[in-house]
Amino acid sequence: MSLTFNTVGVIGAGTMGAGIAQVAAQAGCAVKLYDARDGAATAAIAKTGDTLAALAAKGKLTAEAAAATVARMKAAVDLADFHDCDLVIEAIVEDLGAKQALFKSLEGICSETTVLGTNTSSISITAIANGLARPHNVVGMHFFNPAPLMPLVEVVRGHLTAPEAAQRVADAALEWKKTPVPCKSTPGFIANRVARPYYGEAFRALESGAADVATIDLVMREAGGFKLGPFELLDLIGLDVNLMVTKSVWNAYYQDSRYRPSLTQEEMVAGGLFGRKNGRGFYRYPEGVPAAPASPDGPKPTMVQVLTESGALAPLVERIKAAGIKVQSRKEEDPFGAGMLRAGNATICLTDGRTATQVAFEDEVPNAVTLDLSRNFATTKRVALAKGDLTTDAALKDAVGLFRALGIDVSVVDDVPGLIAARTIAMLANEAADAVVQGVADAAGVDTAMKLGLGHPEGPLATADRIGLTLINAILVNLQAHTGDDRYRQSILLQRKGWADGRFL
Repeated sequence: MSLTFNTVGVIGAGTMGAGIAQVAAQAGCAVKLYDARDGAATAAIAKTGDTLAALAAKGKLTAEAAAATVARMKAAVDLADFHDCDLVIEAIVEDLGAKQALFKSLEGICSETTVLGTNTSSISITAIANGLARPHNVVGMHFFNPAPLMPLVEVVRGHLTAPEAAQRVADAALEWKKTPVPCKSTPGFIANRVARPYYGEAFRALESGAADVATIDLVMREAGGFKLGPFELLDLIGLDVNLMVTKSVWNAYYQDSRYRPSLTQEEMVAGGLFGRKNGRGFYRYPEGVPAAPASPDGPKPTMVQVLTESGALAPLVERIKAAGIKVQSRKEEDPFGAGMLRAGNATICLTDGRTATQVAFEDEVPNAVTLDLSRNFATTKRVALAKGDLTTDAALKDAVGLFRALGIDVSVVDDVPGLIAARTIAMLANEAADAVVQGVADAAGVDTAMKLGLGHPEGPLATADRIGLTLINAILVNLQAHTGDDRYRQSILLQRKGWADGRFL
């Protein structure tokens, strides 16, 4: 098979650089790996050989394929060895000056057609190309860690990147069995930018007293459908590393409140609480996340009234019917796209961004209990509930009893706007919509990046389409009204799609 790039240079033999070199070599490219540290490239190639041999022993690939991959990898003595490379990828320190200096040196060594790829996760591609003789050759080639396993490559265009250079990189990524997603050079590109609300809203929920760390993680896993809760994920990434990326995006967007770092995270990083890598972050290690507490209980209802209907709650209503509970419906649509049920003395309101106390006052409903959004009410294992200030404990028990009758565990949280999962899902969709309207990537590209790069169960825009844009918009509007925080301003595209009753995908 003819390859887009036959000889690939990789600079930086750390975990990422060595992983990229392995990916290119496995695809059939001749690879030259260089690192300024003596012996680092040779050691990285040897370690790759050990890794591939272990995979071969497990039957994951043949011994011949493992040996052939390592045979294609050579340690470069110095930068001059890259003279015949048609693609050079740097995976060095995240420093603009260092990357610019490296590429200037390479321009004096490589041919005029050599593509210069940068694995930067946050630095402007246009800025890296500034001052080069051939800025059109510079392309962002953002892999995700670990590069041999993670399928996404963000192919990032700077203002001066030649379309042909970006296309060659995308073609190569496909040959390397990766999924390329083209995007424009903006702070954080796609994944690192659109992911900010996953951490930011967890901190806002924690700092507003919604629940403790373990409960927030539990709700985001079992109701939100994410593989790891936000605080578990922060411990895995490293609070210090995550804070650095957050500050980079925040400063790049002129300290827009949407990306504002958390004082809690600042305090923890200042105290050396980095997460798994030093044994203490939000959790202690090796113990990790504690077991979930027992769910509260309540009486099983004999009948549930559907006071207002919504598409988001429809799967839950079907689940109630399947449990043998009589359902009485008014067939009245909820204006916010949320939905409202009555079980016993409890009026259970799917959150639209308002608190239960506010809903009870404004909608004149007794014993209001807000229900947090679940990614899929047909299969969810857990829900979060919050009672209003005037809601009785008996009414809360009635609400809990309904979900326990369906085999769903319950976490009771404080009465805060947007609760936990709803505010996060809405803000992820909002950030994704802004990325689309600003031309960073198209809707399908944004969703692909979030699924393949960060392991989200579904793209944020697909989630918004399925849940309903009326509800997503209502959550944001009510969060902004309640908090006065501009971070919750709606994306113009999200508003437009909502008004047009449109969809992103």
